[in-house]
Amino acid sequence: MGKRKIYFKILIIFILAFLAGNLSYPKYFNQGVDFLNQKLSWKLSHFWEIPFKLGLDLQGGVHLLYQADLSNIAPEDRENSMEGLRDVIERRVNLFGVKEPVVQVQGERLIIELAGIKDVSEGIRMIGQTPYLEFKEQRSEEETQKILAKKKEIEGLTTEEIQKVGDWQLAFEDPYFKSTQLTGKYLKKSEIGFDQTTSKPLILIQFNEEGAKIFEELTEKNVGKQLAIYIDQNPISAPVVQEKISGGKAQITGKFTVEEAKELARNLNAGALPVPIKLISQQSVGPILGKISLEQSLKAGALGLLAIILFMILFYRLPGILSSIALGIYVALVLSFFKIIPVTLTLAGIGGFILSIGMAVDANILIFARMKEELAEKKTFSVSLEEGFKRAWSSIRDGNFTTLIVALFLFSFGTGFIKGFALTLGLGILLSMFSAIFITKTFLKSLEGTRLEKVGWLWR
Repeated sequence: MGKRKIYFKILIIFILAFLAGNLSYPKYFNQGVDFLNQKLSWKLSHFWEIPFKLGLDLQGGVHLLYQADLSNIAPEDRENSMEGLRDVIERRVNLFGVKEPVVQVQGERLIIELAGIKDVSEGIRMIGQTPYLEFKEQRSEEETQKILAKKKEIEGLTTEEIQKVGDWQLAFEDPYFKSTQLTGKYLKKSEIGFDQTTSKPLILIQFNEEGAKIFEELTEKNVGKQLAIYIDQNPISAPVVQEKISGGKAQITGKFTVEEAKELARNLNAGALPVPIKLISQQSVGPILGKISLEQSLKAGALGLLAIILFMILFYRLPGILSSIALGIYVALVLSFFKIIPVTLTLAGIGGFILSIGMAVDANILIFARMKEELAEKKTFSVSLEEGFKRAWSSIRDGNFTTLIVALFLFSFGTGFIKGFALTLGLGILLSMFSAIFITKTFLKSLEGTRLEKVGWLWR
């Protein structure tokens, strides 16, 4: 590799380091810009300032507890319904800019933690806007009269007296319509439309393949009867089925304004709930660490990084110095990626980042140890350098690849903080390989043919 090409690579590395460093921490650059603008009357712009996104444990937020109504769900389907509910809520709050929400299922309850939301009512609004869509079929006249008679039977009775009446639960059911399998769980998309006759707004909906089959069977069974559409357990429309409807398409009509129809269509697209939910507990959560504790944690991390740098310099001398520079560039790159993506930093995420720093150092140690062995066999610096990287690469590749697989599975199947840990770890590992193989190697290559390569104590 020609010297000119190596120096060009080094220039690119330092430009990248400059941009990443200032993106990660633009304070000093912007102070310098202010000084020059003031002294020389320049009009230089500040560097792009993007704040880090902090998780619930670092900045506080909202803790909400919801109870799911699974009364109309078969026992064998309840677990899947709760998992679907969790997925919909998680997707919903992400659309509102809340990154890495904690959404956990506990039996028939849903725990939701939203980082950065200081106002409890705002958090409730986010979840509450997610509608529960349900289609109900008309009851037979016999069923309706039975329920109405039961309602009349319990009129004026106390709760204890009601529970002594046979089949008292019937009194609390809808006398005119009963639930079906068809809910928002099967919704594929929704959009606003307009009635061709009245020009009034309506919502056009389309079900997925499974939902289309259920809808077709439902309409075939109820020709000549009403099929009611409920949103959040409130009847919106109850059209009469004229014929079997294939293709899984339907429309929701009602007394909507254009804005109301747009909002409903948008909310249904964001995710109609597979089961209805009710808020039973709410509270604001203060930062667990707080500003002072976070600063102390960052100081501890910086001291740990300094200890690693001292270790590398003392044990590996000149390669240790070069690897320390590469490690500093690596840290700046990772932090800048955290801002750009952006990644919500929690304690778990910070832990994943610190772990990736250790793996970045480990890659350098493997390379330098191999180089020492080659130099001990009286090989030239150039040969030792190439052989050191070549022989260490398989160990670096396998170690990082297996960790990446674990990070991928954690991110795919984990939730909340686990995903944050997996994301920061995986991103850190990818950049650590770039740091060790490209940056450190380029620095070492630049010393080929110089006097420094002949100073034995710097390398052994």
